Amino acid sequence: MKSVAVDKSFEFAIRIVNLHKFLNNEKKEFVLSKQLLRSGTSIGANVSEAQRGQSMADFTTKMCIALKEANETEYWLKLLYKTDYLEKKQYESLNSDVVELINILTSICKTSQEKLQK
Repeated sequence: MKSVAVDKSFEFAIRIVNLHKFLNNEKKEFVLSKQLLRSGTSIGANVSEAQRGQSMADFTTKMCIALKEANETEYWLKLLYKTDYLEKKQYESLNSDVVELINILTSICKTSQEKLQK
């Protein structure tokens, strides 16, 4: 079954890996970019893992972890922008993608939690 969350989080992870390479090679930034790499790729890893969740509770837990990682990624992107490691256009494009993921994951978590309470 195709999932928007799976597809978008995977495509976002690719962008994050490429940004990490750029920040390391061009900007010589190694600390913040490593944090960004971890949280930005963790979103998709948790979404993917949730697809094979053992139960609805397991699915919900993994999706909510993905949401937390997306929120953390939003923070690192903003910090990289505000410290002049990212240009405005780069930041706005990536931030737009992560905000979209946050919205998708928030909806999934809310719906999943409601189903668990029934």
